[in-house]
Amino acid sequence: MKIIVFGLGNFGMSLAISLTETGNEVIGVDKNIEKVNLVKDKISHAIALDSTNELSYEALPLKDADKVVVAIGENEGAAIITTAIIKKLSDVKIISRALSPIHDTVLEAMGIHSIIHPEQESADRLTKQINFKSTLENYQLDDNFTISEVKAKPEFFGKTLQELDSIDKYHLTLITIIRKREKRNLIGKKSIIKESIGRPAPDTIVQEDDILVVYGYNKDIETYCIGQEEQQIRS
Repeated sequence: MKIIVFGLGNFGMSLAISLTETGNEVIGVDKNIEKVNLVKDKISHAIALDSTNELSYEALPLKDADKVVVAIGENEGAAIITTAIIKKLSDVKIISRALSPIHDTVLEAMGIHSIIHPEQESADRLTKQINFKSTLENYQLDDNFTISEVKAKPEFFGKTLQELDSIDKYHLTLITIIRKREKRNLIGKKSIIKESIGRPAPDTIVQEDDILVVYGYNKDIETYCIGQEEQQIRS
């Protein structure tokens, strides 16, 4: 994958190097030329620019990136502005670092769902999560097993869980299903929210756009996702 990492402090630099070592093309970005020089020989590309200046993004292949990580850790304002500019200029998936509870709130209001807290998770663990290309979200339990959110395959649509033996084919355990539903607030304004259906029953019918929360061995999750990518290419 092509991944751009904004912010080359301790966490951002470790993440950029780890992602490079696992086979990704990584562009590291920081306005501090000393940090850029430290990492330039360890990742694919390193660029010195001010990510709070929208005009500077002309030097970046933002639209060609698969994912962007905003790892800025010294300046909350710069991190928020950087995230906002990226969201304005591209539809790329953004993983953004939060530096405080209010920062979390701002990112959520901006529609950023992948929020990281480096004090709680290592760059190595985040690398493993990013490398699951077709999963939506992941919780890495250890080096071998993960809980992941994956899209239901088209052949599952309209079938009950009892009818489906395809999940068994991938050796994954279904924990729950996340679905979209319409919600109205006190003044009648409609919004779409995602919520779990709870514990699935044998007669639960899989619907289009369902997100399956599954537990399994990392290789089995990768196998499921590879098949999903091939379906998307054919369609």
